Amino acid sequence: MTAPDNTFDVIVVGGGISGLSAAKLLKANGLTPVVLEARDRVGGRTFTARNKETKWVDLGGAYVGPTQNRILRLAHEYGIKTYKVNEDESLLHYKNGKSYPFHASFPPMWNPFDIMDFNNLFRTMDEMGQEIPREAPWKAPHAEEWDKMSMQQLFDKLCWTRNARQFATLFVNVNVTSEPHEVSALWFLWYVKQCGGIMRIFSTTNGGQERKFQGGSGQISECMAKELGDLVKMNSPVYRIDQTGDMVVVETLDKQTYKARYVVMATPPGLNMKMHFSPELPPLRNQLISRVPMGSVIKCMVYYKESFWRKKGFCGTMVIEDDNTPIGLTLDDTKPDGSVPAIMGFILSRNCRKLCMLTKEERLRRICEIYAKVLGTDEALHPVHYEEKNWCEEEYSGGCYTAYFPPGILTQFGKVLREPVGRLYFAGTETATEWSGYMEGAVQAGERAAREILCSLGKIHQSQIWQTEPECREVPSLPFHTTFWERNLPSVGGFLKLTGASAFLSAAAAAGLLAYKKGLLPRS
Repeated sequence: MTAPDNTFDVIVVGGGISGLSAAKLLKANGLTPVVLEARDRVGGRTFTARNKETKWVDLGGAYVGPTQNRILRLAHEYGIKTYKVNEDESLLHYKNGKSYPFHASFPPMWNPFDIMDFNNLFRTMDEMGQEIPREAPWKAPHAEEWDKMSMQQLFDKLCWTRNARQFATLFVNVNVTSEPHEVSALWFLWYVKQCGGIMRIFSTTNGGQERKFQGGSGQISECMAKELGDLVKMNSPVYRIDQTGDMVVVETLDKQTYKARYVVMATPPGLNMKMHFSPELPPLRNQLISRVPMGSVIKCMVYYKESFWRKKGFCGTMVIEDDNTPIGLTLDDTKPDGSVPAIMGFILSRNCRKLCMLTKEERLRRICEIYAKVLGTDEALHPVHYEEKNWCEEEYSGGCYTAYFPPGILTQFGKVLREPVGRLYFAGTETATEWSGYMEGAVQAGERAAREILCSLGKIHQSQIWQTEPECREVPSLPFHTTFWERNLPSVGGFLKLTGASAFLSAAAAAGLLAYKKGLLPRS
């Protein structure tokens, strides 16, 4: 199907889920796209490795859950099934050198002031998020104020206790692989909101980490690429895009030239800096691409002879709060049939930057040591295999999971994130308005960019560019119920004002502990 003179209807730059989704939809509507992928594989920030030790392993984006209906629709089309991440046994929270089993989305707190602080923090974040439009966070009523503030500053403003601050830091680390002081409060609150809120984004069961794809997430990109055939060109890094003539001319590093009426840019914004544009990009777009860095993460998979943690009554989920530990969060990565026992762990943000200088063997040793402490057994010290992927060293990703917005950037530059530049249209998960940063967001963005082109060609009406997706029947979303106390428990500051300084200690202890013992406080 390759055009003899390398002329196509649309050139798609980037062969990840977003670019391939765009190309697939364009082809289904009678156009001839070509996908130019810099790597020797498709999938972008998803990457399924296959070998005899692991069968298959997702070293990049892997998790999927309720409300992520577009990626689930693609998987269903290709006959790729999902399975639930194991959470049958107890989860573990490790803090101050001790492990605490629990059954909930979040670790329980015991101190009544921690309970009030923790509850108020996450309740307030969700309430703030409700003010922020998914499609235009820069239009939020408090956009300027919240964008000038980092999440660290917001935590300092809202949190009274050290334990709430520490967990809030881990919450940012886990969700966007960056530090609270690095990210805009407006952007992070928007990010959580467009994933469905605090509970949906962090939970395994009924949340963003509920499931994985049997055989690996990389299959979805591989199936789309197979469908597109020789319209996908590997090892084709784009370095020049010229739209001064009648056709857009795109040149790759190996001196191949492609021509098309339109181009879809389906890469992280920062990778546009590797490309030369003629005419140059508009001022705000040109500055945006140098202001949105990528997060930092090493994904680590430790394999064992058996799932010893399950025998001890633990599911494999560990929430680890310790300044000296390499890993912040783990999940069981054993295959759904019980074979190839493994624990997945993330080395996040500041820890990633510290530990990326170590050898792979030294990282494995440190990981096993913390697993042994948390799980309370030396069995964790004896892995049979280890896989890791340091996304910071990926030239054509720049990091993972997603680009983040530092303070002050979203309100000044956000409005050009999806704005076409001439005949260039922008996809990539960063441009999504639902589950941005996830595989789901990548599909939404790719299909939206494709429909923008179809609209420009007069094939669809403008009202059809943004489309909702029916719920996946096999992966239904359930509501998260909050208790009376979660909705009404005062903040620490509010409680002190209510009770007065003389009586607060006894009343706080009584109310908090009674509510906790009656099961009124833990999030589930």
